[in-house]
Amino acid sequence: MNKIDRRSALGIGLTAASAAMMKSAAAQTTGYKDSTPWPGVVVRAYDSETPSLIPGFKTVSMRDVIMQPGSKTMGPPMMNPMVCHITEGELRIEQEGKTFAAKKNFVWTCNKDTKEQAYNDGNVVGIMRITDLNV
Repeated sequence: MNKIDRRSALGIGLTAASAAMMKSAAAQTTGYKDSTPWPGVVVRAYDSETPSLIPGFKTVSMRDVIMQPGSKTMGPPMMNPMVCHITEGELRIEQEGKTFAAKKNFVWTCNKDTKEQAYNDGNVVGIMRITDLNV
């Protein structure tokens, strides 16, 4: 067996890491549809919808609301019950007349017809992951 010096080992390691990064990035380019309902806000709806084990709900699906600094949503009533989770950044949420700060990893719920508006008052992108509970 040949000796492998540090430089060769580093080169092999970097090559393997770049291949893994390229493969995972390529895997993320399909399976969703983006829309821009408001300036600075992208809604990424994922294609997968799966049967629900929760009584009263037929399926669950997932989408991300990606908000640039300074952007806001318009506050439409919720079309169905959902669980919301901040995966990046921080958003200010106004829900049914109450205001709260939703920081990274904060989770809350909305019911059908809940009125809620989100604001990104910060300097970084905020991402709200929504799990829709579909009737």
